[in-house]
Amino acid sequence: MLIRFAQEDDAEQIARNNVQLVRISEDRDIEFHQVLKGVKQVIANKHKGFYLVTEEKKEIIGQILVTFEWSDWQALNIWWLQSIYVREKWRQQGILTKLLDFVHDLAAKENVTIFRLYVHKKNKKAIKIYEKIGMKKELYTIYSHTIDI
Repeated sequence: MLIRFAQEDDAEQIARNNVQLVRISEDRDIEFHQVLKGVKQVIANKHKGFYLVTEEKKEIIGQILVTFEWSDWQALNIWWLQSIYVREKWRQQGILTKLLDFVHDLAAKENVTIFRLYVHKKNKKAIKIYEKIGMKKELYTIYSHTIDI
């Protein structure tokens, strides 16, 4: 098993995994081509973030997207963990733990001390996993506003 930064050739597999992730976690469908466009933009522009993938025999079996936030209150960088996905047949084999350990090692080199993520409130499986690995529910509620362009 290999953990590495995603490359342009990985975009379609990552996008397919993201579509599946939304089906499982939010019980809805999203447009593959729009997701593919977004994945390609992240891979092409390191300022947006980066994907890490876990690969077994040239197949992406797990992935995580890391994006960035600057906290002026704390004068430090925060990494947001997104699009966390492990293919079903590979679950409960330590893939997520290995991905998170890899992210922790990278973060330590970059002096990042806080990770955050958001999870759909109905995604009880994921919530249980995040709590099991030591993540804590924050006091914040996320709001969103869409601008028509």
